[in-house]
Amino acid sequence: MKKRLIFDKMLCMKTLFDVQQLLKRFGIFVYIGKRLYDIEVMKLELEKLYENGLIDKADYLNAELILRREHRLEMEKENND
Repeated sequence: MKKRLIFDKMLCMKTLFDVQQLLKRFGIFVYIGKRLYDIEVMKLELEKLYENGLIDKADYLNAELILRREHRLEMEKENND
C-alpha cells in the first residue's frame, strides 16, 4: 500500500520542489548554489535514474518537463537582470 501511495504522489509532480523530493527518495541532494546550475545537475541525475530503470517513463517525462520549464524561467530571469 505504501508503495502505491508514493507512486500516486509522484504522478502529481508540479514544481521543482516535487522533483527534488523524487531525487531525495534515492539519496540525491543537489545544491550548487546557483539555481540554474542546480536545475541542470538535477536533470543529469534524473536521466541516470531513468537509464538505470529506477524510475518509470511517466515520472521521468513529468520531471523533465518541470525542469525544462524551471530552466527556461531562470534563463529569462537572468536575461532580464
